Amino acid sequence: MASVQDICVSAAINLLSALAFLLAFAFLRLQPINDRVYFPKWYKKGIRASPRSSGPSVKKFVNLDFRTYLKFWTWMPAALRMPEPELIDHAGLDSAVYIRIYLLGLKIFVPITILAFAVLVPVNWTGSTLDDVKDLTFSDIDKLSISNVPSGSLRFVAHIAMAYVFTFWTCYTLYKEYKIITNKRLQFLASESRRPDQFTVLVRNVPPDPDESVSEHVEHFFCVNHPNDYLMHQIVYNANKLAKLVEKKKSLHNWLTYYQTRYERNPKQRPRTKTGFCGLWGTSVDAIDYYTAEIDKIVEEEAAERERVISDPKAIVPAAFVSFKSRWGAAVCAQTQQSSNPTIWLTEWAPEPRDVYWDNLAIPYVELAVKRLLIAVATFFLTFFFMIPIAIVQSLASIEGIEKVLPFLKPLIETEKVKSVVQGFLPGIALKIFLLLLPTILMTMSKIEGLVSLSSLDRRSAAKYHLFVLVNVFFGSIITGAAFEQLKSFLNQSPSDIQESFQLTTLTIPKTVGVAIPLKATFFITYIMVDGWAGIAAEILRLVPLVLFHLKNAFLVKTEQDREQAMDPGCINFASSEPRIQLYFLLGLVYSVVTPLILPFIIIFFAFSYVIFRHQIINVYDQKYESGAAFWPDVHRRVLIGLVISQLLLLGLLSTKNAAQSTPLLLVLPVLTIWFYRFCKERFESAFVKFPLQDTMVKDTLERATEPNLNLKAYLQDAYVHPVFKSIEIERAPAFDEEENNPLVSTKRSSRRSSKPASGGVTPEPV
Repeated sequence: MASVQDICVSAAINLLSALAFLLAFAFLRLQPINDRVYFPKWYKKGIRASPRSSGPSVKKFVNLDFRTYLKFWTWMPAALRMPEPELIDHAGLDSAVYIRIYLLGLKIFVPITILAFAVLVPVNWTGSTLDDVKDLTFSDIDKLSISNVPSGSLRFVAHIAMAYVFTFWTCYTLYKEYKIITNKRLQFLASESRRPDQFTVLVRNVPPDPDESVSEHVEHFFCVNHPNDYLMHQIVYNANKLAKLVEKKKSLHNWLTYYQTRYERNPKQRPRTKTGFCGLWGTSVDAIDYYTAEIDKIVEEEAAERERVISDPKAIVPAAFVSFKSRWGAAVCAQTQQSSNPTIWLTEWAPEPRDVYWDNLAIPYVELAVKRLLIAVATFFLTFFFMIPIAIVQSLASIEGIEKVLPFLKPLIETEKVKSVVQGFLPGIALKIFLLLLPTILMTMSKIEGLVSLSSLDRRSAAKYHLFVLVNVFFGSIITGAAFEQLKSFLNQSPSDIQESFQLTTLTIPKTVGVAIPLKATFFITYIMVDGWAGIAAEILRLVPLVLFHLKNAFLVKTEQDREQAMDPGCINFASSEPRIQLYFLLGLVYSVVTPLILPFIIIFFAFSYVIFRHQIINVYDQKYESGAAFWPDVHRRVLIGLVISQLLLLGLLSTKNAAQSTPLLLVLPVLTIWFYRFCKERFESAFVKFPLQDTMVKDTLERATEPNLNLKAYLQDAYVHPVFKSIEIERAPAFDEEENNPLVSTKRSSRRSSKPASGGVTPEPV
């Protein structure tokens, strides 16, 4: 168990690590050679010019103005200076609302910390329970927790009162923030410029028709059922194989560029490579000739696959992007049931074009249900069985675990300084390293489920990650040790004592778990410092993008366009970062009453993260999509889940302290919290899943008044064609204009047109 000295050592290590990262960033960001790594967003916008373009050769690589080094800290106030409306225009609503999650943490926990230290810390410290318990290892930190309050004491009135105050304050803050975010979303949607997704609906599970193609069937259905609003549609092709060929060709081009660059630098010797995997084995050949020939082969395969996709009816997916003449028409279609059979003609708002995850559009709708069931089962097993390796890693990352595995290190780790490092630093870093691959695994599982937008993939992966963190990182860290202690005690008993052991189990496990909750606070403090201090500081350094940029710049860049492509601004990884924030909300809410000492560490995390990510959003990140803060209901719900868990754990903890008479008072809190969640859901959530018809009509009327000659069809013509294509209309139906203006649309049988594309459809042509 970590002592005060261990916590101080861990704090010193992590603060020094964070300071080292910040100083390295302050130095590297001033170098002209790194300008595209630390300010790529401004290059993407075309505002910033490379400082290497002129001047002496040395100044193109190194900043020789030493006065700038004296102001290395100025990036912090600069990150806070941009007003939020300007930030929304600059980075989008998703980015602006994301950093408000950190601001929400400060709004909740700063007042809670002040109250907890003013009321609960003195109450806990003046208790004497831990001093009177024999065979219990504890530190001075634990004397500040609820464990130091005597059983049955009236002091618990203070904890119950503070639980009510903290609950009401958290709910009040969440309500105010939900209201602010909702208004910002509505304002953003109302003021947002024209986008293709405002006029477009994704239609899935188009039923087969023996007499018509998918394109003709879609056109006639919407001409009949939306005669005044339907404009056009774009059918969806299964171009996944073609996309893989395009990616492979891009990779081969990179290798060809690399070897051509080498040859240009050393014309006396032609570069060679091997034909095996990554050039590691196989026949040695001329690298430039080899990759040129491979690219020619891929080009031929790509042309053949392109022709197959366009001409093969089986390559057409029973789905389409249907566009309307107005936002109002799209809203009506997206938010209503199209058929008496609720399993066909399924409509939803189309994601914005850059948000579409094209690979999953080709999955048959019936297959999705099976995949989602399998992924749900896989998520359950991954979540609950992953606790075993985490428990093993955590047991090894301790003094006793290391001594068992590596007994020869016992003399070294028993020394005071090494012991403090091991107990105060190693458990947190071991858990963080063990969780590195988890986001990739969960994202892969979400993709298998068949979600059709990147934003929905991020939200679904975040939901899985949150469940995983909740079960394994939080409950696993608290319960696993207590459960293993009970299991060890049970296995060491004689057969005659087993029956008695079963009778005592229901009493001993709750008591052990109740004691373990406050005593585990020291582990979470060390984890917060490793993950929330040093880990966040490492984010701003961007070490991996820095190295990759210079490698690409050295071997692949020939033109200014190549240099632009070598930049990797990255984006907010919502799928993993938001559940990590939720862990800090959970820890703060659980331990605010139990062990308030953890709260200052959490406040430092929220404040530090707010500054860091504000800087990254302004200067670095280039978001892949804009969902209009559609993730906020998930954030709100998860904070309330943490609040309910904190209330139930406090209820269980007090039951082990002979304070069962407080149960009726504490049971009120989760009931009120759940009611509050239902109230907010009914009050605000519709703004995040629906588009009010009144607002769509206002935008349509304003657009018709300001742009009466807008050619909407030309604007939407190629918006939703697979990225490997560029779209053209190769043929139109001669009577389309008459049909468009005629409310009496001919039946599909009488208007069949051999195998030509339907009038509203488009046929893609590859880039």
